[in-house]
Amino acid sequence: QVQLVESGGGLVQAGGSLRLSCAASGRTFSTNTMGWFRQNPGKEREFVAAISWNSLRTSYADSMKGRCTISRDNAKNTVYLQINSLKPEDTAVYYCAARLVDGLLYNHSVAYDYWGQGTQVTVSS
Repeated sequence: QVQLVESGGGLVQAGGSLRLSCAASGRTFSTNTMGWFRQNPGKEREFVAAISWNSLRTSYADSMKGRCTISRDNAKNTVYLQINSLKPEDTAVYYCAARLVDGLLYNHSVAYDYWGQGTQVTVSS
């Protein structure tokens, strides 16, 4: 099993930035594809970004392109999500996810096996 714990969320002003962290434990983190998703009540989880095990491949949602950077530190078993130029519509619970089956990048939630509890990001106008 993989346990994921997100942190770093909070209240920020529009135009500001935030760096989310996801600490992983359990199964080996270094070979997992990691992703970030976000979700609001009554809606599906929305893809934000994903990163391969070796950080050589990344993928971003169109809404995040140019504003978001996903990174990972395998030595620390941690994946990060840097979000710049935050907008009120970025307000959501942000989830870290791990895919264990292969090392490919996916942008749909069903491709991921484990999820953290989420961290709330609120962007004020």
